[in-house]
Order: sequence, then C-alpha cells, then structure tokens
Amino acid sequence: MHLLGKIAVAGLAFTVLCGTAYGYANLHALDDVTRDSVIGDDGTAPGEQPADGSLDILLVGRDSRTDQQENPLPPEVLRELRAGANGDDLTDTLIVLRIPNGTHDVKAFSIPRDSYVSMPGGKGKINAAFGRAKAAEAKRQRDAGETDKAKINKAALTAGRRGTRQAVEDLTGVKIDHYAEVNLFSFYEISKAVGGVDVCLKEATKDKNSGADFPAGPQRVQGAEALAFVRQRDGLPGTDFARVRRQQVFLAGLARQVLSAGTLTNPGKLSDLIDAVKRSVVLDDSWNLLDFVAQMRGVSGGGIRFETIPVVNRDYRYDSDNPRATAVQVDPAAVKAFAASLVGSPPPASTPAAPVTVDVTNASPKGGLAARVSGFLGDHGFAKGTTGNSGARRTSLVRFGADLAKPGAEVARLLGGLATQESAAVPPGHIEVVLGTVYSGPGTTGGGGAPAGGDEPITSDGVVCVN
Repeated sequence: MHLLGKIAVAGLAFTVLCGTAYGYANLHALDDVTRDSVIGDDGTAPGEQPADGSLDILLVGRDSRTDQQENPLPPEVLRELRAGANGDDLTDTLIVLRIPNGTHDVKAFSIPRDSYVSMPGGKGKINAAFGRAKAAEAKRQRDAGETDKAKINKAALTAGRRGTRQAVEDLTGVKIDHYAEVNLFSFYEISKAVGGVDVCLKEATKDKNSGADFPAGPQRVQGAEALAFVRQRDGLPGTDFARVRRQQVFLAGLARQVLSAGTLTNPGKLSDLIDAVKRSVVLDDSWNLLDFVAQMRGVSGGGIRFETIPVVNRDYRYDSDNPRATAVQVDPAAVKAFAASLVGSPPPASTPAAPVTVDVTNASPKGGLAARVSGFLGDHGFAKGTTGNSGARRTSLVRFGADLAKPGAEVARLLGGLATQESAAVPPGHIEVVLGTVYSGPGTTGGGGAPAGGDEPITSDGVVCVN
C-alpha cells in the first residue's frame, strides 16, 4: 500500500495551506488528533524555526491493516479494499513536502519504497526502517522487564516513527520539522469525504491484484476505486515508478479538490474531512496547526510540483546469495544535492553580473536528457546555452574556464556532485556539461528534477494523464 501518507495528510495539510477564514476556524476541531513525540528527540527543540530555509514535512503511509488504536480492521472492510488480512510495519509511502521561506511554490518529492540505504542494523530498503526500529524498541522494553503490552506497543510505535524520520533525514540531508502518518482505512475515508478526486489515464487498464478496472480518459475516483488507482503496478510501464507517478497525480488532484470552494465552503464536506483526519492521522506533538496556517499565508498560489529523487539503478541486485532480490540503488550525495536544489541556493560569489551560459551535451542513451537538464539549470539562474548529443561516454563532467570555477562547482553540485575540470578550451562566459551513461541527477528518467521520460510535469494546477 503505497499511497497512504500522501492522501490523508494531504487532506489535512492542504486544508491548512489554504488559510481561508472558514478553514482556519475549523482547525480547532483538530485539537484532539493523535499525537506522538516524533520530533525533538535528538536535541532539537520541538517546533523551533527551521534553519535551512524551508519548512519540511515528512508524509508517511504505513502498510497497516489496523485502525488508529492498532485494532485490526473488520474483515468486510478489508474485502472492500482488496487489501488482504496480512499487514506489516512497512512504510510504503514516503514524501517530503518542502515549503521554502518567503513566497515560493511548494515542492514535494517521493522516495521510492525500495530505496537501498544505510540504517541501524545494516543496509536495507528504506520502507523497513519503521519495522526495524519498532522491533528493536519492543525487545528493549521486554528485556528491561516491561510486561504491559500496551506500553510496549506505544513505545515501539514511537521508535518506529523516529527511525523512519531519521532514515529520511540521513538519505536526503533534509531536517524534518514535522511528521504526519496515516494508515490504509484513513485514505479510503478521506478520498470519500472530499467527494472523489479527478484523474486521467492514457489507456484503459485492468488488474486483479489491486482491483483496478478503469477506462481511458478523465474520471473521478474515490473510496475503494481510488485505492485501486494508486495501488496498481502490475501491467504498468515502470511498475513501482509508474505507481509513484499515479500517487503524485492523485495527491495533486486531492489538493485541488480540498482547496476548491466546493469543499472549503461546504460545512458538511469539511466536517467529514476533519472527522476522517481525526480518526486516523498521527501528527508529531510539536505541530501547532494554527501557527502553521499563519506561516503558510506567505506561500504563493502557484501550485505544488511533485518530483522523485534521482536513482542510480532501478533493478539493483544487492544480495549475491539471492540474485532475485532487487532494490532501488540511490546515491546519497546526488539525493542530498537534489533535495537542496528544490529550495534554491544563493548564487556563487564569483558569478558575473550577466548570467553564466551552460551548454549541455548528452552522451547517454536517454532521450531528451540534455534539454531537461538545461531547463533545470535555467530554473536555478543559469542562462540556457546549446544542447545536443554526442558519442557515448560513461562518466559525466562539468568543464569551465579558471574564472568560472565557483559557478562551475555550483553547476556540478546542482547536478548531483559531478566531476569538474578547468579547461581553457571552453568559450568565455560558458560552462560545458557532458552527461554520461551513468548520470542519475536532475532530468533523468525516473525523477530527480524532471518528469520521467519527458512526461508532463505533475502539479496541482491541472489534471495530467498518466499510464
């Protein structure tokens, strides 16, 4: 179950983001939402002002077949959701919402559930961080003599949430300021509370495992249908990555629906939404929602852009003893550079008054890569130069004259930490970027600063058709 964190939390977060008088007043109804001490256990004061230029919220979805009180969902509910009775402690949705200080657009990025990362207990898929930390804390409690199952479970859940937060921080370099978590049934309820979400499919699709059975074209989904829409991966190009894109489209649609007058000015719909959030969402105990509304009133209305972290290898064989075991290989340095680029960075001290021109050459087989990277750098203050293709080259390189060493290093950083080279052969005022076959930074297929495969960007401004 991939979608969890994006959905219920979106109902909450985007209601809060609207900052309307009606929505603001009704936030008091969320005072009794479940809280947990996820933030501030590492010496950071809970609720302190973010120091990295961005308010960062981790949206988490647990693959859990329980309610808010950890009671099993009724069999009839599981049958309707086609979820099965066996859940576990995987966090199959991990999204970081970056809200820059000032009046910038909001950025959200997904972390594939199978990203192979370092964590306590050894390397593993990032969606296992929750279960590892939870099990370790439960054992510690029992070893210390605790016998109350409720107390053990409560402490273990807190540890699982903290472990997930820490794994995300370690991979992305982003200091998480707030945490929000939902489970399976909460998504079902929230998607119904808002009256459904508009989506669009390029082709008709049917899948017995998820229950997906959809025609091509625009349509509105809610409840069990919405769950099937975001869970389907079989039969889709890119499988898990196609599912991530489906989830991003759904969340963008949910944001539009929540922010629409039909939801915010309808007392019944807004009440249903708040009730659904209260029944199933868990927030960190430092999150003051009323203060959050005040902070968000400075954010521009240009929509929310959804991206995915850069990846090195989607089919990474990480276990020599089990060649069928696969994960998503990521480069932590490239991920950190990508995450930092979403909130911008000050221009290099030596950048001349006129923008530095960057020429991009694609030496990889990825179609359209040079143009996407050029556009990405253009968004970060560099002038777009020539783009084109060349013969295959494995590694990437950023070349520049001695006078452009600092902006050249900035380009290399923005693209994930590429190798650099001073060269007198580069024309004055220009930086040259050569993208090799192993390049995995912004603009690559599968995320990291540009839509996959040249697909239309996903934002909350309109409905995008996907596979």
